[in-house]
Amino acid sequence: MTTTATEDPQGRPARERVRAPGASEASRAAGASGAPGAALAVLPGVLASALAWTDAHRTRFALPDDVLEPHTQVNATLKPLGELAQLGSTIRRTTAPGTPEHELAGDLVAYAWEQLHEGALLLELLRAEPFAAYPYEIYAAFAGYGLRHEGFEALARPLTATRAWAHTEQHANRQLGLVNSERRVGVVTHTDAGGVLSRTWLGGLSEPWMFEGPSGYALTHTVFHLTDWGRMPDRVPGKIDGYLRTWLPAWADGCLESGQWDLTGELLAVAASLPGPAPSELLDAVWPVLADVQHPTGCVPETGEPVRDPAPDPYPFIDCYHSTLVTAFAAALSLRSLRQTDARTDETTPGRERHTP
Repeated sequence: MTTTATEDPQGRPARERVRAPGASEASRAAGASGAPGAALAVLPGVLASALAWTDAHRTRFALPDDVLEPHTQVNATLKPLGELAQLGSTIRRTTAPGTPEHELAGDLVAYAWEQLHEGALLLELLRAEPFAAYPYEIYAAFAGYGLRHEGFEALARPLTATRAWAHTEQHANRQLGLVNSERRVGVVTHTDAGGVLSRTWLGGLSEPWMFEGPSGYALTHTVFHLTDWGRMPDRVPGKIDGYLRTWLPAWADGCLESGQWDLTGELLAVAASLPGPAPSELLDAVWPVLADVQHPTGCVPETGEPVRDPAPDPYPFIDCYHSTLVTAFAAALSLRSLRQTDARTDETTPGRERHTP
């Protein structure tokens, strides 16, 4: 997920307006579905279904034979595979060992690594494009999971020490992603993450009414890079935590109203990546709506009116793979966050029996 601040998940210009909250059908549904425990009631099924769809379509993530040729579109080949690895590895780390979701997520990461010839293909990419950051960022998703390639790291080490690497011009949230990639590989970061964070839309605590599509994706990825994809919530500074807890409900409501399902999923993942107690009211209000949008096969469209046709492939792969992965990722993080909150409550409430759904 290397979306820039001016692109949607597929690399297309993202200019669709995210409307302010209103009395839409989705908003009314969110209000009606916000009973305590509503999220936990749907999340296990949402996660299992989204992962099942991804597994059934794993060959669509396969790389073409000409992936190293200059004419090959990175956004349609390497990017989806890198997202499969990144989100799959997070789901694997977030779910309990021995569960079907844990095992399937690990299997999908292994499949992605095989597609990259255990890192050898990324080494060839780095040789061909030593100025590009994306081979390193894709590699970092595997390195953070424990899958490494000695040759790739031997070449990357001097490249990431160059002046050009340290001064690559990019949006602040993208630079934060590069810092996180360096952390994952285990090298000295090229700049201070705190300084980069302060230059992001989120780090500046921008006026909440200025939220729209590009800033929304910039915001979510800032949190993902800051927390290493939800693994380290304590990296979120207190002021940003408070800002997000205040405004995420309004932004999520606007996304529901305008049918921005992919961005809704990313906002839910952000909510589940905050330190401390889960924002239960938000999760209980929004997750039942997104669960209703999910097709019976498990896929979730990026935007627009959900298809109710029971056909096995109601959407083109390119229009639903990312939002489906994001839904699974957000569901796994939300389950962890809500269950940890329940466990803390049980430990501090005298006489209460512990219960984990």
